[in-house]
Amino acid sequence: MILIADSGSTKTTWSAVEKGREVKRFETEGYNPYFVTGNYIANSVLKSLDSSVSTAAVEAVYYYGAGCDADRGSVVQQALSRVFWRAEVFVSSDMLAAARGTLGAEDGFVAILGTGSNTCLYSKGNISINIDSLGFILGDEGSGAYLGKRVLQDYLRNTMPTTVRERFQSTYSYQNDQLIYNVYSAPLPNRFCATFSKFLINSCDYSHRVIKEAFKSFFLNLVSLYPDYKSHSFNCVGSVGFVFADILTEVSKEFEMQPGKIVQSPMDGLIEYHLQKQLL
Repeated sequence: MILIADSGSTKTTWSAVEKGREVKRFETEGYNPYFVTGNYIANSVLKSLDSSVSTAAVEAVYYYGAGCDADRGSVVQQALSRVFWRAEVFVSSDMLAAARGTLGAEDGFVAILGTGSNTCLYSKGNISINIDSLGFILGDEGSGAYLGKRVLQDYLRNTMPTTVRERFQSTYSYQNDQLIYNVYSAPLPNRFCATFSKFLINSCDYSHRVIKEAFKSFFLNLVSLYPDYKSHSFNCVGSVGFVFADILTEVSKEFEMQPGKIVQSPMDGLIEYHLQKQLL
């Protein structure tokens, strides 16, 4: 059995593959090694592992995760090696998962729009150019956390339309000081902010304007920095890109990029990619 994992900052999707087919798919929480320790990851995976998966039966783990760069990827690798003690464990970035899951062996451009945002050019099975999104505080334009911050800004500054503000108050029970505390003092503020992006699913002029402005900022500050970006189709992975695909497609066309694949999860493509690799 091999396990393939796609982990963002909020959740991890796991696929158990055996004898050339997927036998189980399940979810655990997300594990960004910039925010959680190796002990936390190992304990959480053990506690959340699907009962049909025996740790002793796993021969290889292909883990793609947010924050799994050269500096922090070893934290995840060591944690998973403790859990899956008989397996070879390979750890790569969630950006590579998005690329392999949408493009397979083809070259092109790929973005992630989930809790955070990321982008790359992909060539010959690996990332060739990656412009840093700068994370939750300095960047992550277009992401769930970015959208959530905008919602909180508008609410706390009382710049929302009256009907939208009333809907916010009827949806959430937070006091202003609680919102500030959760953003500035509580753990995982990126996840907290990202939860408010769901508030924009309710279609209205305000939601459309906020989402479109966020996606324009994403294209202006990240996508358009890539050389010859207009020559590529726009491919995207992540819940935010998927849920708001109509607005995202609208903006991509305004920036003269033809829409490609916009999917919620790269997992189906990743399974196909790794099965093909095993057959070669």
